[in-house]
Amino acid sequence: MNPSINTAAHRSLAFGTKLKVTNRNNGRSVVVRVNDRGPFIRGRVLDLSRAAAKNIGMVSSGTAKVCYEVIG
Repeated sequence: MNPSINTAAHRSLAFGTKLKVTNRNNGRSVVVRVNDRGPFIRGRVLDLSRAAAKNIGMVSSGTAKVCYEVIG
């Protein structure tokens, strides 16, 4: 996972899948590409790269409730 580009980890989605991820707290969205497996922590669905997390305003909190949709 490259921290400087908009990528994500998901347990089962195919590598290369594009997702639109929206932070439910502030409404900000980012498009990411799945390129890794994870997260392996109960209750979490996605791991975002630092760049993607910064784009939706969740770097300082570390976690956030998000919605995501497959767009390609």
